[in-house]
Amino acid sequence: MDILRFITAGSVDDGKSTLIGRLLYDSKSILVDQLEALEKQSKNKNSDGIDLAILTDGLRAEREQGITIDVAYRYFSTPNRKFIIADAPGHVQYTRNMITGASNSQLIIILVDARQGVIEQTKRHSIIASLLKMKRVVVAVNKMDLVDYSEEVFNKIRKDYAQVAENLDLENVEYFPISAFNGDNIVERSEKMPWFKEEPLLVFLENIEVSNDVDYENARFQVQYVIRPQTEELHDYRGYAGQIISGTYKKGDRITILPENIETTISKVETGGTEVEEVFAMQPAVIHLEDDIDVSRGDFFVKTDHQPKVENEFEALVCWLDKKEFIEGNKYFLQHKSRILKTVVKQIEYKIDVNTLQQIPVTDSIKLNEIVKVRLKTASPLVFDAFEKNNATGSAVLVDETSNSTVGAVMLL
Repeated sequence: MDILRFITAGSVDDGKSTLIGRLLYDSKSILVDQLEALEKQSKNKNSDGIDLAILTDGLRAEREQGITIDVAYRYFSTPNRKFIIADAPGHVQYTRNMITGASNSQLIIILVDARQGVIEQTKRHSIIASLLKMKRVVVAVNKMDLVDYSEEVFNKIRKDYAQVAENLDLENVEYFPISAFNGDNIVERSEKMPWFKEEPLLVFLENIEVSNDVDYENARFQVQYVIRPQTEELHDYRGYAGQIISGTYKKGDRITILPENIETTISKVETGGTEVEEVFAMQPAVIHLEDDIDVSRGDFFVKTDHQPKVENEFEALVCWLDKKEFIEGNKYFLQHKSRILKTVVKQIEYKIDVNTLQQIPVTDSIKLNEIVKVRLKTASPLVFDAFEKNNATGSAVLVDETSNSTVGAVMLL
């Protein structure tokens, strides 16, 4: 059974948390004791006698204000698919939280209040989806019950958002008129909106194809651990463990070890402690080599005819996550999966306005939640793909050298 990772976004009070609560409730993913506690805590009760938003607004500060601050992750499943949901904050000052949640998502659900229509927050979240090269966008027009389930209202919002999507080159946009509070068009088609002939939201999420997101052509494997037991029965055993990031590997494949640029051949592949014919993207694996080569944690195994970039100096987009300012010339650690490199900020080229996508000249230091295009230089070569091509090898984080805090989310270009 495959997994769909998606994120919900929208303005404050558009109903993101209520929608997720509705999906959990209607898919029967709530335990009895959770349901009892929910009924006791509910103040804004629906026809079921509960406030579904409480399921995801887990922080006390969020419950007191009725807003979402952190990214709340929730898990549920149906007979057809497993789901991981990220509930992103709606406020401008929590842009970093939304980018963190969206970077690992395959689909974004943007909620629009049927009474308000497409507003600045809608456009801002769409711009972030565009920056992150998200392939699928669902526009859920919520609170249809408050506009008498009007088809005219829905069609106007659909037309307005289509213009936004066209300007941002967002493709594969789907539209659903819903009421998360009442459950209309969430799990079952609503009788109150007979004019909407499409399947309900959950059925769509269950059936959308995600297997084509995996790149089976450009093979990428990064060593996480060198297995060398040195026991009597495994005296000569030397395997390189990690997860297949993309592509496939099998015995006899000719590969290049990067960044050292050494060519060799795979002698054996294992998964789950058993030798197999082939290993695929997303599988944990142990790869053995024919030649005795010095391989370390963080090295990449790639197919010789499909190589990534190997550079000491490169451009990237950085979403700044720290309260301390981001200044040209500062030094950080760049963590790229299991490889950590010393890096320096060579140049901050410009800031990106998340409301318009305009490039703004940098006149001072960069502050929390701002997104900038930079040029970074690392002490040793970095092996990577552009984020647009492979977000797993095209993403990294900046780590403060003194506090070890994660201070920047990096999208490599």
